[in-house]
Amino acid sequence: MKLYQAFATDLNQLLNSARAVRITVPGYMPLSVEEIGSSGDGYRLVSLCHYGEQNGDLMRDPDIVFLFHNLPDGAAAEPVSFRNDYLGIVQEVYRYDETGRRTHVVPSLKQELKEFARAWLATLREQGFFARTAVREILSP
Repeated sequence: MKLYQAFATDLNQLLNSARAVRITVPGYMPLSVEEIGSSGDGYRLVSLCHYGEQNGDLMRDPDIVFLFHNLPDGAAAEPVSFRNDYLGIVQEVYRYDETGRRTHVVPSLKQELKEFARAWLATLREQGFFARTAVREILSP
């Protein structure tokens, strides 16, 4: 759970009280961080995404959606979906019924996304996306 709490801290730091931001660091694809609504069971969802362009279309490369949980000792953000448009990959950790209630989990994907998110956030930090020198454009306050 400590790793999920670190994810929540990182995402909230990148958003810095905004609902959507684009962060630019020279030499890298811009990073978009956006609150995208709530899950069917009422949890906050935040997308972390690089966008590329192909034939005039925006392409997610990749996009991870995090589901926020409120725990007694702080927020935790669990990666729940992965998408890469260039590769045609869309993966969801949970399955939901028609009422929006979670009904199934894919444990192997849950572990894969946790490891990918850990590595990606470490890379983003190394690339300067968390630095004060990164250019932050607030898209939605």
